[in-house]
Amino acid sequence: MRSLVTGGAGFIGSHLVEYLLARGDSVLVLDDLSTGSLSNMSAVRDHPRFKLVVGTILDPAVVFECVSQSDRVFHLAAAVGVKLIVEHPLTSLRANIHGTENVLMVCAETGATLLLASTSEIYGKNESDSLSEESDRVLGSPLKSRWSYAAAKGIDEAFAHAYWTEFALPVSIVRLFNTVGPRQKGRYGMVVPNLVGQALRGDPLTVFGNGKQTRCFSSVTDIVPAIVAIAESTEAYGKAYNLGGADEISILDLAELTIRETGSASEIKLVPYENAYGDGYEDMRRRVPDNSLAHELIGFVPRTRIDAMVRMVAQSLNTAVDRDDWTMAQARPQRSSNLAVR
Repeated sequence: MRSLVTGGAGFIGSHLVEYLLARGDSVLVLDDLSTGSLSNMSAVRDHPRFKLVVGTILDPAVVFECVSQSDRVFHLAAAVGVKLIVEHPLTSLRANIHGTENVLMVCAETGATLLLASTSEIYGKNESDSLSEESDRVLGSPLKSRWSYAAAKGIDEAFAHAYWTEFALPVSIVRLFNTVGPRQKGRYGMVVPNLVGQALRGDPLTVFGNGKQTRCFSSVTDIVPAIVAIAESTEAYGKAYNLGGADEISILDLAELTIRETGSASEIKLVPYENAYGDGYEDMRRRVPDNSLAHELIGFVPRTRIDAMVRMVAQSLNTAVDRDDWTMAQARPQRSSNLAVR
């Protein structure tokens, strides 16, 4: 099987690449390295069935060249992280809308199947006890970048469903809830690596608001096999599936757990949202997934506990290389004229 992973140099994408190679796929990665990292590819860079194209999904020619060589596409390339989205809203909108339609159009033209990675952000401020795929979306003003991101990802899903309806494009959608694991960085606002990094450095653990907001975290080791299983199910075409953790925890409790698991002497510091993200930032009190559809389809059960996730992230941050030691000259692009060096 020839698989293309857009955003394959990112946190989740790089784990997916390794999983697909282990299963025997030939894997092509398309990534502009804006948030992904060459160091994430270090375990596979010399694999005979691996190839990297450094380019952008905003370039239709590059997308066509990559998709036309693939039987299936895992579309993970997107703006990620609350901090990045708030600071660079226009870049985020362009990548998440125009880039996704480029991928959809070429898949429809070439006959490749598509798995679209979406996000729990599309539910917005809906604070139901558990969010099913049919739950209402409750969004704030589109003038707030937090909700423009949620709107953009909703448009991605609508585009995908329209291509399924009008062109019979075999496309399925997964909505990811706070996926955590090795190689995840905190610089874009990801809460677990942020807290773990602060604990390891002995810095105060910053918790926004009153810390009583709750989330369910899922391990990348549980999520990646589920993504592939959904991509391989013909029953999933034209549908969306939640993939999230089973245990709800407040961010304040998560900070306390992080201190215990890392043996840190750090204290916890409550920080007003406006200090981190500016005036008018909105968050939601809770977000809990209903994984019933994914369980019925592929038997999905999130098995990794949050304490184990914290330990995995801590080990990763303790052993991570802070620079990319794989130079651009060692990357093997498909078409050198389309390299976007950053």
